Amino acid sequence: MDFKELSKLVLNGEGDHLEFKLKSNHPEKIIREMVAFANTSGGKLLIGVNDNGELIGLSYADEDEYVLEKALKNGIEPALNYKLEKVRLPEGKEVLVFNIPKGTERPYYILGDNGTKKVYVRVADKSIQASKEAREILKGYTKNKSLRFTYGDKETHLMKYLSENLKVTVSEFAKLVNIPKKNASRTLILLVLTNVLGINYKEIEDEFYLL
Repeated sequence: MDFKELSKLVLNGEGDHLEFKLKSNHPEKIIREMVAFANTSGGKLLIGVNDNGELIGLSYADEDEYVLEKALKNGIEPALNYKLEKVRLPEGKEVLVFNIPKGTERPYYILGDNGTKKVYVRVADKSIQASKEAREILKGYTKNKSLRFTYGDKETHLMKYLSENLKVTVSEFAKLVNIPKKNASRTLILLVLTNVLGINYKEIEDEFYLL
């Protein structure tokens, strides 16, 4: 990527596949964005770009690169696949461009204190923490097993509901067919993995819809 291509790219603004960061002061926040891209559909993370798309650049890009690559190595599991490019600006500073493809070993985890692990996904211009359902669906995509489900009364009610309301949450489905939320969750996860439903990741409750 050259300066002209970079200038054109930032005009699109932040979104599903593009994130701007001015500096690498908080590497833990930056690698969270990378994990979210890998867990969703990939994207580009630009370091040295203001939120409004202004190309500020980094005076010591090698130092920022070192900090971020160390954070990537120690703070993510499994290892994240990415490609790094450096784009020089006319005044001599550089912008780091991390290209993160859609991961093949999802879900990717951010490793926290005391052995905690968190999963993030990308929604529009935000990276949000994944729900239990989202994590299980990501695991299912990676396993890539042939799955089947029995089409019973609760699925019949669900299809009718979705034909009229377009989307449903775990809580709504559980209430609709009078089953525990954990059973509703399991059913919706299975229907996504068998390509009957799709999922929209949300900060409060994910939404499921007919494909």
